[in-house]
Amino acid sequence: MEFWLDLNDEQRELREWVHGFAASVIRPAASEWDEREETPWPVLQEAAKIGLYGFEFLANTWSDGSGLSLPIANEELFWGDGGIGMAISGTSLAVAAIFGSGTSDQLLEWVPQCFGDAADPKVGAFCSTEPEAGSDVAAMRTRAVYHEATDEWVISGQKAYATNGGIANVHVVTASVDPSLGSRGQAAFVVPPGTKGLAGTRKLKKLGLRASHTADVFLDDVRVPGSCLLGGKEALDKRLARAREGQRRSGQAAMRTFELSRPAVGAQALGIARAAYEYALEYAKTRVQFGRPIIENQAVAFALADMRTEIDAARLLVWRAAWMGRNEKPFEAGEGSMSKLKAGEVAVAVTEKAVQILGGAGYLREHPVERMYRDAKIYTIFEGTSEIQRLVIARAVSGVQIR
Repeated sequence: MEFWLDLNDEQRELREWVHGFAASVIRPAASEWDEREETPWPVLQEAAKIGLYGFEFLANTWSDGSGLSLPIANEELFWGDGGIGMAISGTSLAVAAIFGSGTSDQLLEWVPQCFGDAADPKVGAFCSTEPEAGSDVAAMRTRAVYHEATDEWVISGQKAYATNGGIANVHVVTASVDPSLGSRGQAAFVVPPGTKGLAGTRKLKKLGLRASHTADVFLDDVRVPGSCLLGGKEALDKRLARAREGQRRSGQAAMRTFELSRPAVGAQALGIARAAYEYALEYAKTRVQFGRPIIENQAVAFALADMRTEIDAARLLVWRAAWMGRNEKPFEAGEGSMSKLKAGEVAVAVTEKAVQILGGAGYLREHPVERMYRDAKIYTIFEGTSEIQRLVIARAVSGVQIR
């Protein structure tokens, strides 16, 4: 069987197109929006105008049977800037939740509303993490109660660290419908625009990704129609019945979303790492110490060699997982988690080395590597910490329920 890693013409054109937008629009704005710590709506609008932000763009990238178009695009966006990249791509997590748990009718109804249009762009939010339930998804306290007489769900609780929380047009919220079943008793709901009782009350000040809005979200007797339960009531009742009978679960709402998104998140980390590596490489070629460019010193040259090697290795894991996920190949060894684990840790290591290569200059805001260093750290934390990724991989390869 033939084996190759060349991108096809469409994939190369996509990479060049997104790279051009990142270089001409995102990079010049990166420092400003990092300092302002605000959602860069003008950049989102520019992305929407050219078709880089919207339902059609995600649909087109997902239609690539190799699964590579989305990670390719994400890497280039985040090469431009992590914070603005997250402002553009943060909506995709809500979309992944709708896609992973919803019906085709729900997908067609709610995904376009997550994005708005070029004249009036919107964002979506996926709200899963809670103050006492981050990695421990089973500890979720947000509750959803069904009222049969009115065919409504009433949702109450608190969510933490929600990207676009409170400012989103569409929120996707995970909640427990049967607390006795732990994570197996949870479901995901769409909270439509303008629904009363949902509020993003506290915008969080972050170390990095500052151009991306992150907030706590409170749900106070939020009432949504029965049709807002992703997957529908009949499917939920069947799943809960199986869980009560002790049958093996096929997955739960939050984890299905993360499984779909992990390679794409790994690609984001790769973009930040590659940007830092490229900047450090050019700096090392021009920075003169002791009468010669510092790249002529083995310590610097070997560090750059390691940085490039680790980036390329991580990209291969990301591409493999993206291909497997798109073609419904089971992650028998936790390949999705492998990709996110490796890419996240590479991003942290590479950006730290970039700062070190620049020395004192790397610590100054006039050089972008300090921002890249700050942006990279979250990739060993959100959407499953490095420790959780190792747990997933260890369970997969051992068949043992390691704790």
